[in-house]
Amino acid sequence: MTQDIVSKTAPSRLVDHAACPAPSDPGIRYETRPAAEGLFNVWITIDNPRQFNSYSITMLKALQQALRTASEARDVVAVVLTGAGEKAFCTGGNAMDFATYYAGNPQEFRRFMRLFDDTVSAILACDKPVICRVNGLRSGGGQELGLACDLSVAQDLAQFGQAGPKHGGAMVGGATDFLPVMIGAEEAMAAGILCDSISAHKARRLGMISAVVPALKVDGRFVANPTVITDRVVDEFGEWVLGEAKTGAELKAAREIVAGGEIDLSRLDAKIEELCAKFLHMSPEALAKTLEELRKPKLEAWNRNKESNRAWAAVNMATESHAGFKAFAVGNKEVGREVNFVALRQAQAKGAPWTPDLIDALMPGRTSL
Repeated sequence: MTQDIVSKTAPSRLVDHAACPAPSDPGIRYETRPAAEGLFNVWITIDNPRQFNSYSITMLKALQQALRTASEARDVVAVVLTGAGEKAFCTGGNAMDFATYYAGNPQEFRRFMRLFDDTVSAILACDKPVICRVNGLRSGGGQELGLACDLSVAQDLAQFGQAGPKHGGAMVGGATDFLPVMIGAEEAMAAGILCDSISAHKARRLGMISAVVPALKVDGRFVANPTVITDRVVDEFGEWVLGEAKTGAELKAAREIVAGGEIDLSRLDAKIEELCAKFLHMSPEALAKTLEELRKPKLEAWNRNKESNRAWAAVNMATESHAGFKAFAVGNKEVGREVNFVALRQAQAKGAPWTPDLIDALMPGRTSL
């Protein structure tokens, strides 16, 4: 009966409202998965697992196109944004591109930030709910893409974090706008200025994500991430430490358990499918309006700050970000990947200007200016 009514009332030709072509870069996979007869969920996968799903310029363009294509598609119920493999969701932009092309080139980085900002805006403007499937590490620009999504579900070995001041930048691609709204000013401050890695369990406790599912199998059974504290306990400072990393011998033993187990993301996929199925049984326009309203706190902060933040990020690429990205590119595990911050502060205390010689002197492994 329903199909008869639709066939009699539907227009004979649908108008194409798409503003851009479908995605074409091999680093971005656009896949439709059946939701019901004639209806689909779209899975957009950042497909660069060898480099922890970092993105190139062409991948960012394709990601924008994929989000806009899914938003416009009449037969799409929900959008899932994820990364390939089991190690990383996304770690942001390609570090070597930043170090070799953008470092010291502010006017070009300004152009990059336009492209990245428009990708964040494409998530916030999508007419369908966007779920971030956190299959592994979510950091840097990847963290900001994930924070822009409506819901995030993580496997419990996943880690979250920002490079920020540890690499000469500030998380002004969305995190400084979204985190205070999502987890409160104090926790946002801690996440942004301390640059510590945050476990999936802690991210859930803070309200950064909406659900955590197990992914580690030991002897064929799912177990919780053994490297973090998953019970409510009190440490020597009297603080609740649910989700904090274990230390010392406990951490070493836990890592051995992880190394001896296997990663199974089937429960992550099942949780994602469960969420998508819930959206299927909702009024489409009412759902879209609810999304628009509930996104307003994020959008208001984002739209208020994104242009001035873009300008600041570009200018900073001539100084601290220049040094930070170069240090990441030339460093290694032995000497680290960060500038000599003590030497930088000592130079600034003397009023030293930013020069190529100063940047070279700050590279990892240097002990003094």
